[in-house]
Amino acid sequence: MSVPEPRTVREMVELGRAFLAKKGVEPARREAELVVAHALGLDRLGLFLVLERPLQREEVVRGRELLTRRGKREPTAYLTGQREFYGRDFRVGPGVLVPRPETELLVDRARVHAGPRRGLTCYDLGTGSGCLAVTLALELDEAQVTASDLSARALEYARDNAARLGAKVEFLEGDGPAPVAGRRFDLVVSNPPYIDPAVRAALAPEVAGHEPAEALFAPAGSPDHWAMLLARAAPTLLVPGGVLLLELGHDQAARLRPALASLGLPLAFTRDLERHERVLELGPL
Repeated sequence: MSVPEPRTVREMVELGRAFLAKKGVEPARREAELVVAHALGLDRLGLFLVLERPLQREEVVRGRELLTRRGKREPTAYLTGQREFYGRDFRVGPGVLVPRPETELLVDRARVHAGPRRGLTCYDLGTGSGCLAVTLALELDEAQVTASDLSARALEYARDNAARLGAKVEFLEGDGPAPVAGRRFDLVVSNPPYIDPAVRAALAPEVAGHEPAEALFAPAGSPDHWAMLLARAAPTLLVPGGVLLLELGHDQAARLRPALASLGLPLAFTRDLERHERVLELGPL
């Protein structure tokens, strides 16, 4: 990273902002603040309280290393080792999908469908970091939560997050709904892969170059594969009165609506804050 040596925290943030902006990282100031704060062992609020503090040499070295990696488009969450989801910090790293704010809508809808009921059985398919499973276990009264993933690496993160946050979750390894064959649930949630590999080049470098392909991409030419598979499986996955909640790509609902209507199941779509039909709701069955 060819930049002048910063003398204070403020100078490191400003030099980092300029460097990241040059590399196409946006929003550059916020990203620089997050990376520098982590390099100094602070949160973002704590950073603002020490902007005029002189830097130690080892802090400069650490900050430059992290800013250089961010400039190469490594996700900030991988640099800091965590990402907030539904007000809680989840550990993440290479090999696990970084939780997104839009996925929180699945939790919101799950809470609506749960209402005042206690002890619901819940299943999170493709749990990744465990953000959905752990959050449901903590947000729904006495919920009995099961989660599965094909990736052993992702399950390591998920188990660790559950343990750190005090959530009781049963984790299973396997592909699709196979790990829970023969079992039925009150609530099934999933953020399945829905990106067509053909558009990989259009994705942000942080996503295409770093996050696990198996968590991002549907089979080639079939971006609706997992949504249709799980919709068809809903009657065998859900108890009477159960609900299936699936996260969708921003343009996926329009394609899915005719095919789903042919299944003859109760369905609805919930829009996110950007007005995209983000969550598919099947049920109550």
